[in-house]
Amino acid sequence: MSLSGGNLAIAFDFRLGPVPACFQSMNPRRLGLLASLVLSSVVYAKELTIAVIPKGTTHEFWKSVHAGAVKAERELTAAGTPVKLFWKGPLREDDRDQQIQVVENFTARNVSGIVLAPLDSQALVNPVRSAVKAGVPVVIFDSDLKSDQQVSFVATDNFKGGHIAGDYLAKRLGGKGRIILLRYQVGSASTEAREAGFLDALKAYPDLKLISADQYAGPTRETAYQASQNLLNRHGQAVDGVFCPNETATIAMTKALREIGRAGGKVVMVGFDSGSQSVADLRHGDVQALVVQDPVKMGYLGVKTLVEHIQGKKVEKRVDTSVMLITTENMNQPAAQELLNPPFKQILGE
Repeated sequence: MSLSGGNLAIAFDFRLGPVPACFQSMNPRRLGLLASLVLSSVVYAKELTIAVIPKGTTHEFWKSVHAGAVKAERELTAAGTPVKLFWKGPLREDDRDQQIQVVENFTARNVSGIVLAPLDSQALVNPVRSAVKAGVPVVIFDSDLKSDQQVSFVATDNFKGGHIAGDYLAKRLGGKGRIILLRYQVGSASTEAREAGFLDALKAYPDLKLISADQYAGPTRETAYQASQNLLNRHGQAVDGVFCPNETATIAMTKALREIGRAGGKVVMVGFDSGSQSVADLRHGDVQALVVQDPVKMGYLGVKTLVEHIQGKKVEKRVDTSVMLITTENMNQPAAQELLNPPFKQILGE
């Protein structure tokens, strides 16, 4: 059966059943108008293409971020907002040029938006500005950018995390002792904030002596291990406490302390993040505390915040994903276990 209303033709497929009685007596023109209104109210959801660009892809922290982003992708798609996620980062966490190229490539592909953890707070400013100018909104996560172009900044309060580490270490040493801070990398805003928070906390303890705070671990376990060995060759028998502001530095320094016989609490070791090796070291007593982020939450909220912005919703300029101090005393509590064992393998199917 076919009815015409103005310029609109509507066909009923009788295989789907008879035409409802309420429509059979309706003027064809009115029926056409009704159909037009119904069709105009149907919204076909356009697939959003979201590029998530981490600092690196090999460390467990970034795998957890990836898992959070995938979780958001699946939830949004199931709820009627189709999302296609692209996950791509540089091979090394010191390769600024490669990360810039990744940002520029996704901008040229005109993706719906970018979620970026900048390797360098200054070097990524221009690529982000270019993306925004091209109509590609950007959410920054994990590590801040010296720019006002981003939609939002989704991250841990890193200064607070470093301050928690410094306060714990100082109290564990009774307010006295010699301290090493092994920094991570110049230009990394997240770890620089942790280092600044750590040093700020130490100001309240005048009897603590900082014997080294100018050495950098670098982007890999290998570079961090070499830096740790060099420090301990000079200060290994004098140091009482160490703080490392990221996963690789924590693992490397703990290994170096073991090798000179000063692990197991002889030197109070405080690290950052929750890689499986760091968690094992905490359980065995070679690490006394870890300041732990929620990278799954970070990846999840990074994607969700960007999609909400694309949909025209108001989003917070700063989203705090929380931080927790985990020690051997509280590591078996449910909240700690959730952070120490993020479910990235289950979500990513590894």
